[in-house]
Amino acid sequence: MRVAILGAGGLGKAAAQIIECKSDMTLVAIADAGGWAADSNGLDASQIAQVKVGGSVAELAQGQDSDDSIGEIIKMGNAIDGVFLALPNLPNNFIPGVTQRFLDGGFQGSFVDALKRTRAMEMMFDLDDAVRAANCVYLTGCGATPGLLTAAAALAAQSFVKIEKVDIWWGVGIARWDDYKATIREDIAHLPGYDVEKAKLLSDSEVDALLNETEGKLELHEMEHADDVMLERAGVIGRDQVHVGGVMDTRSATKPVSTTMTLTGVTFEGKRAQHKFVLGDETSMAANVCGPALGYLKRAHWLRERGVCGVFGSAEMMPMVVK
Repeated sequence: MRVAILGAGGLGKAAAQIIECKSDMTLVAIADAGGWAADSNGLDASQIAQVKVGGSVAELAQGQDSDDSIGEIIKMGNAIDGVFLALPNLPNNFIPGVTQRFLDGGFQGSFVDALKRTRAMEMMFDLDDAVRAANCVYLTGCGATPGLLTAAAALAAQSFVKIEKVDIWWGVGIARWDDYKATIREDIAHLPGYDVEKAKLLSDSEVDALLNETEGKLELHEMEHADDVMLERAGVIGRDQVHVGGVMDTRSATKPVSTTMTLTGVTFEGKRAQHKFVLGDETSMAANVCGPALGYLKRAHWLRERGVCGVFGSAEMMPMVVK
């Protein structure tokens, strides 16, 4: 499977490294704000990893500067089977807008993203007719949460005849916040007094100042996370019964808390119980986001080969193992 990655920040670089460990996929193109690079024989993930913060993949031997690197990837057309949109979720209409550009450009293939916000996810589902008409498959919300934990909740629900609530409490540790600038800003948007637009407009120095006030940690509660709309869409539970929060430590790679999905339900015998799914503390955010996203990209490709097209959420599908 020939894959293109849009975005060369922390997640884009990690996805490139994972693909290099696999035989099922070849990274043939990558783009960021400053340029793009392509090689039908595969790009070198180690070289991509060396691109410094503020730099561009245009610096690679196969790279080129561009004011419209996404447009350059679209021009590659049938040289690409699948696209991982490792792009910022800010503003909400950014990734849906990029997707529309691919559809308008005649691309026919598969997409996956790690979208997090409910409103952005709803915009993606609104593209279902257009994605089907273009003979494409788009799996959205396929990172860790939403994504891995959302799918785990859908699976855990099978033991019960009534689901009462789903609680997701995540922990993320990163050594340097500027390796994941977009992700941090997305989380800041959930803080009291902030929204998507305010977070997007924050300068790096303002983010630094905010993190200094909290000793580098962000604790978030009742986040607008698309786990809710996807679990509702899959028929698991109403969105109001889905609660997501967590702790981000931007100064240490060690997770401040374990990432846990807890589903509470009632069995047909009338017994109330909980299923819990806990991620290993040693697994990084990048591993838990990019691994599932690539597994879902393989599933999207599998669906398209069988004539199933449209937009689906991670709670509606199982990812495939990328060998």
